[in-house]
Amino acid sequence: MKNNTEVFNKIKGGLIVSCQALDNEPLYSSYIMSRMAYAAQLGGACGIRANSPEDIIKIKETVDLPIIGLYKENFKDSEVYITPTEECVDALMESKPDIIAIDATNRLRPFGLTLDEFFKKIRNKYPDMLFMGDCSCLEDGIHAEELGFDLVGTTLSGYTKDTQDIELPNISLMKQMAGALRIPVIAEGGIWYPEQLKAAMDAGVHAAVVGTAITRPMDITKRFVKAIKA
Repeated sequence: MKNNTEVFNKIKGGLIVSCQALDNEPLYSSYIMSRMAYAAQLGGACGIRANSPEDIIKIKETVDLPIIGLYKENFKDSEVYITPTEECVDALMESKPDIIAIDATNRLRPFGLTLDEFFKKIRNKYPDMLFMGDCSCLEDGIHAEELGFDLVGTTLSGYTKDTQDIELPNISLMKQMAGALRIPVIAEGGIWYPEQLKAAMDAGVHAAVVGTAITRPMDITKRFVKAIKA
């Protein structure tokens, strides 16, 4: 039986800060991400969302907060890139995050695996791990709960072909999922302003993730420059 109560209580009603930088970004460094996480902790964050075992290990040396770990990897035969393979999950398990996030859309995984096939194998292999399903729509969330995910997020709304025209943050989806599901719902995606974060929490979600607006200074700078040019 998974002891999820302690982790869920720690993040309930709080802000989870996503500290991620890909290898084509200026802040790409496990050390820098660990300092970002430390700054987030000092600012009052209740948790951290981090990409790659290396970053998670470094962050765990720096902060004492629940960590949602994921492993982004691109494959030519699939649009799924958030913890897409069993090997990615295995690697994350070595870094000991509190929760592992997995793409929970209905898209095929690498090598033609369905979500059902993939997650059944992962759940059997790691029965005591907490798994978060990154969803794009209400149907994804309902299906993830049926499969046995422990919590879900609105992470991929606006980032799939079927949802690419949806305005973010998708407060409506947050409210729908919070009302329809028994497992915790995490608001994530496109939250730029404190007022939007408050609206997300008022939608009934368990917690919320903010990333780019806090930890990606290049993108933050672009928004200000765009305002000047406009």
